[in-house]
Amino acid sequence: MAGKRFLITGGAGVVGSTIVDQLVEGGAAEVIVVDQFSRGRPSNLAWARANGNVTVIHTDLTDTELLTSAMAGIDVVFHQAAIRITQCADEPRLAIEVMVDATFNVLEAAVAAGVGRLVAASSAAVYGMAEQFPTPEGHHLSANRTLYGACKSFNEQLLRSFNEMYGLDYVALRYFNVYGPRMAIRGHTEVMIKWMERIAAGIPPLILGDGTTTVDFVYVDDVARANLLAATSDVTDEVFNVASGTETSLTDLAHALARAMGSDLLPEYGPERAVNPVPRRVGDPEAAAKRLGFRTEVGLEEGLRRLVEWWRAEKALEAEAVPA
Repeated sequence: MAGKRFLITGGAGVVGSTIVDQLVEGGAAEVIVVDQFSRGRPSNLAWARANGNVTVIHTDLTDTELLTSAMAGIDVVFHQAAIRITQCADEPRLAIEVMVDATFNVLEAAVAAGVGRLVAASSAAVYGMAEQFPTPEGHHLSANRTLYGACKSFNEQLLRSFNEMYGLDYVALRYFNVYGPRMAIRGHTEVMIKWMERIAAGIPPLILGDGTTTVDFVYVDDVARANLLAATSDVTDEVFNVASGTETSLTDLAHALARAMGSDLLPEYGPERAVNPVPRRVGDPEAAAKRLGFRTEVGLEEGLRRLVEWWRAEKALEAEAVPA
C-alpha cells in the first residue's frame, strides 16, 4: 500500500471509509474518494483527511469523463458504491442506474485510464436461498430472486467480460453480513441499530420472523482488510466470499447484543419481512483463506462490544449538539 495511489467509490460509507483509514495507515501516497454522500457521511473521513493525503470528489458515477480523469495514475480502484437491498426493491430503475450502469462507467473509466487493478464489492445476496452450507463460491446463482442480488451477479459477469475484452485485472468480493462502526444511526437503519435503540430505551429487540434465520456476520475492519489483501494479491479474475464461516441465528444475535449493552431483555417476534427472506446464510471462507490469506479476526462478541461503544459515543455527541 505504501507509496501507491487509490480511488474508492462509495468511499464515505461504512466499508469504504474503513478501507480509506487502512490505506492511510498503510502509507498510501494518495487516496481519492468519490461519493455523492447519499449514505456516506463526511465525518467518516475526518480521521483519514487529518492524517493522510485524501481528496474527496462529491459526485455520483454518471460523469464518465470525470471518472476517467480522476483515475489517471491510479494503482487500484475499490468499487464500493451501492444502494440498499430494500431500496433496490422499492426503486428498481434507480437500482439499475446505481448498481449496474454506474459499475459499467467505473469499469470503462478504469480501462481508459489504465488502472492497474480493481477490487469490487459483490454480495452473498447472489446465492439467494443456497442449497449448500457453508456456501462456496462455486455454488450456482440461480436461487437469487432479489434485484439487488441480480445486479451484483450481473456486475460479476461484467467484470469477467472486461477482463476478457480488455485485460482488466480485478478481484470481486462477496460480502456476507457486514456490521460495525459508522453504520447509519438516523434515517434508514440496520437491524442492530434499531435493536440498540430499543434496548437502550428498555424495550425488547424486535425480531421479524421466528428468530431461526441465520446469518454470517463479518466485522467491518475485517471486510476492509479483505479488500486490501485482494488489492495486493497475485490472484486475478476471481470471486471470493468475505465470510466468517460462523452461523448465528437472529435470536442468538439479539441475546448477544443485549449482553454487550449490559441488558437482560429478551427479544420479541413479529411478521417476517417481505424482502430477501433467506432462512439460512453462512459462507465458506476457505478459498479466501488459501488464495488471499484472509480470515476474519474479530469475533461477534468483540465486534458487538466495539459497535456498542461506538454507538454510545455517537449518541452522546448527538445529545451534546442539541441546544439546551
